[in-house]
Amino acid sequence: MVVALYLINLKYNVMKKQKMIIVASTLTMLMFSACSLKPLAYQPETVLAFEGTTQLNEKLVNSAKIQLDGWFGPEDILFDSLGNLYTGVHNEDFSDGRILKIDTSGQVEEFYNSGSWVAGLHFDKEQNLITLSHKQGLISISPTREVTVLAAKDENGKPFLIPNGLDIAENGIIYFSNTSEVSSYNIKYGRKLVMEMRPLGGLYSYNPETEEIKTLIDGVYFGNGVVISKDQDYLLMVETTKYRIIKYWITGKKAGKTELFMDNLPGFPNGISIREDGSYWLGFSTKRNEDLDKIHPQIRMKKFVYSLPEFIQPKAEPFGMVMNVSIDGEIIETLFDTNGTVLPEAGAVKEFNGYLYIGGDVLPYIGKYNLNTID
Repeated sequence: MVVALYLINLKYNVMKKQKMIIVASTLTMLMFSACSLKPLAYQPETVLAFEGTTQLNEKLVNSAKIQLDGWFGPEDILFDSLGNLYTGVHNEDFSDGRILKIDTSGQVEEFYNSGSWVAGLHFDKEQNLITLSHKQGLISISPTREVTVLAAKDENGKPFLIPNGLDIAENGIIYFSNTSEVSSYNIKYGRKLVMEMRPLGGLYSYNPETEEIKTLIDGVYFGNGVVISKDQDYLLMVETTKYRIIKYWITGKKAGKTELFMDNLPGFPNGISIREDGSYWLGFSTKRNEDLDKIHPQIRMKKFVYSLPEFIQPKAEPFGMVMNVSIDGEIIETLFDTNGTVLPEAGAVKEFNGYLYIGGDVLPYIGKYNLNTID
């Protein structure tokens, strides 16, 4: 009996110590995770209601799907003169990637084994495919598929680890954004960028003739999509985590100056592209998260939330949203899939031959929306 009681007591003490070790280990991990975050306080403006030109609808639900052979994340979409589609994709954990070419019949082929996600895509005048590789930086792929690295870092030696949006001016100058020079992209680092709200990366230009890299804006808030205006006098760059779009003047009396183009957007803006009339398509990863907006001003709260297990943290809600924006930054029309039924995100947006082609960071296909659809 004494031996039995002793064994029971011993078992209880061992279990108690095990629980204490588990609790202590968990607390240590939470503290370590919290300490790894160095957030800045940020006070977002109150998000505006969905009304007027942002009245909710379900137009994007009518989109068809273009499959990607098991890949994810068509972050940018491009077409050649024959109507073939090009897009950069990645695997589930962002550790590998390709550039895919999809012909007009829907046949998918590997155009380039990038070994990493590829974001911005654009053809130059010689039909070289200028792209932003998360592994190589700014690169050029010739029509014979020979690859040249144009720039892997800026003039100050900061690497392009998450190069993002890209456009090419008529004079050949390449403009692009870089989200961070600190780390390559993965899901955890993406959450860290959202929480920390620190200006990293920047906006850059590259001159193919002189091979000169120039930093136009040093430090941006999740620099993302880039597009040049129809008149080539300014460019727009999306700042995803600040829910806004920056205008950078290229020519004229304001050349080199920066101003706000749109602010306090109702979601996380991502990709931006131009229409023939000079207006813009603006894609969103999702709508704003009320819980995230509430904790942004509170540094300690952000550190605490970041330390919590992933399933407790604020999530991106499935919500497809695309805006048509005027040259003056006014919202003309908004297309939605409010439940994310077909398009749970709509970050990449490109118009071609009467259709809107829509992608996103983790979307496993490209949406194809007929702009001539009658409601």
